[in-house]
Amino acid sequence: MKVKDKVCVVTGAAGGIGEAIARRYAKEGARGVVVVDRDAARVEKVARDIGGIALACDVGKEADIRHVIAEAERHYGPVDVFFSNAGIGRGGHEDASDQDWADSWAIHVMAHVYAARALVPGMLARKSGYLLNTASAAGLLASMGSAPYGVTKAAGVALAEHLAIQYGDRGICVSVLCPQAVDTDMLRMAGATAASVDGVINTDAVAQTVIEAMDAETFLILPHPEVKEYMARKLDRDRWLRGMRRLRDKTGEGQGKR
Repeated sequence: MKVKDKVCVVTGAAGGIGEAIARRYAKEGARGVVVVDRDAARVEKVARDIGGIALACDVGKEADIRHVIAEAERHYGPVDVFFSNAGIGRGGHEDASDQDWADSWAIHVMAHVYAARALVPGMLARKSGYLLNTASAAGLLASMGSAPYGVTKAAGVALAEHLAIQYGDRGICVSVLCPQAVDTDMLRMAGATAASVDGVINTDAVAQTVIEAMDAETFLILPHPEVKEYMARKLDRDRWLRGMRRLRDKTGEGQGKR
């Protein structure tokens, strides 16, 4: 799908990958770009810069997602592209707080569910639409420093697969974005992690990869091509787990207090 003349919604758009994608959609000639984030002031600036509209939203609440879609349709017409990108980073293993688990599940999984619930009927009727969800290479491989992050990102990948199976031959394109380390506030707060082993790329490079993948309607978007090789290695689970434990010991990531 070409973005030109399309109506696009981007969540988590006050900075990082979301902001870069929103700016790129505008540059590609989107008919309308709706930028969404909890940080109303920052997302308003992005909207002004690109001539879009800004909406404050908690993507973990279905009513907020439905409000965003209704406002997008009121301003521009039916939503063609929904980039469900918002994410959070919470540390810890199984001992992470129930709230951290619940927040991670709401933002990394249910936000995508809410968007699909609201958009799929109309997209099916038009036989056209694009659901693009951000997960992470952690959702394909592992996240040693955060079980809530890695587990819910894996669920996000599985959800995207389900949507692609159900609707991919009925006019709805589905893609899932799975980068490793990207130069964002989230990465800077986390510090050096195993995800940086193949280098840190900038958000503009991610945006370029996304545009190319959307043009080709590629399901799995990998800004770090090395991830594909790691996925192949993971087929031998026991060997892969031994290697991950060695990486854990080498980096010290994920060991925490234990």
